[in-house]
Amino acid sequence: MVVILDLVQRVGAVAEGDTVTVPLDPAQADTVAAWCEHTGNELLGISGGVATVRRGRAPDPVAELAPQQRPGVRLWLYTNFDCNLACDYCCVRSSPRASRRELGADRVRRLAAEAAEAGVSELLLTGGEPFLLPDIEELVAHCTAVLPTTLLTNGMLWRGSRLAALRRMDRDRLTLQISLDSADPEPHDRHRGRGSWRRAVAGIRLALAEGFRVRVAATLPPSRLRFQQPLHAFLDDLGIPRRDQVIRPLARRGVAESGVELTMESLIPEVTVTAEGVYWHPVSADHDDQLVTTELFPLGSAIEQVRTRFAQHRSRADAAARWFPCA
Repeated sequence: MVVILDLVQRVGAVAEGDTVTVPLDPAQADTVAAWCEHTGNELLGISGGVATVRRGRAPDPVAELAPQQRPGVRLWLYTNFDCNLACDYCCVRSSPRASRRELGADRVRRLAAEAAEAGVSELLLTGGEPFLLPDIEELVAHCTAVLPTTLLTNGMLWRGSRLAALRRMDRDRLTLQISLDSADPEPHDRHRGRGSWRRAVAGIRLALAEGFRVRVAATLPPSRLRFQQPLHAFLDDLGIPRRDQVIRPLARRGVAESGVELTMESLIPEVTVTAEGVYWHPVSADHDDQLVTTELFPLGSAIEQVRTRFAQHRSRADAAARWFPCA
């Protein structure tokens, strides 16, 4: 077939890692794909009657990542989207007015079980505010029964039956992550609501007193990222070790009007599940542009889709960034 002869000639004339393009009829697409697979070359894509082929194969982009960064190592579950706060930069538009959109106990139980089978090493439950759910104790128990789990919360609702539920949770398998954006109330309260700093700090102190490992996460505008020392010092005094102090930049997602721009091409994925589907990353779990699939099960298939798309993004980026010296 002419297209195969053309491929042999063009691919054979370039160095390992270089790319070539070959015109082809759409009916020849399967033939080109089979040739690439058989010869150890990589089909980067077919568009507009042209196939783009890399000589050899790019290194596995997943294998090049640090172990804790590899897609599918951590699994995020959005238990719900309603919240007792209405933070003005919430990446998923949670608020007291948001609909609940809960995953529910049955799906959480199945997701936790399939996650363990798929090689996930940590589960992260987030919202919304998970402690608004009357069955949050059951959801956490399903998760901690199979994997170490982190529960993200604003730490403000621990009274009465909710405090009793917290006290029954597994301290050996559960980490609590509480949001706190500053060492003093004003910057935090400006974005999260009056009095929220005081209540968050009280929640941190309570969780520590109850014997839980506590991680504290701050969301800062990019311009404030260099002013971290006062917050670190405050958290040091609270007894939060540096490894559990997470400072991240504000993302321009959800209701945030400014922040860093995050796309599927620029983000290393962290597989995220909501009631609506599987998403690329928790920061974009309410945005259709990062929806991977609406099929939650089998979870292993969804994780594999994320890994495959990540490898494709990296391959295209590597091909586009080829070194081409002119001097």
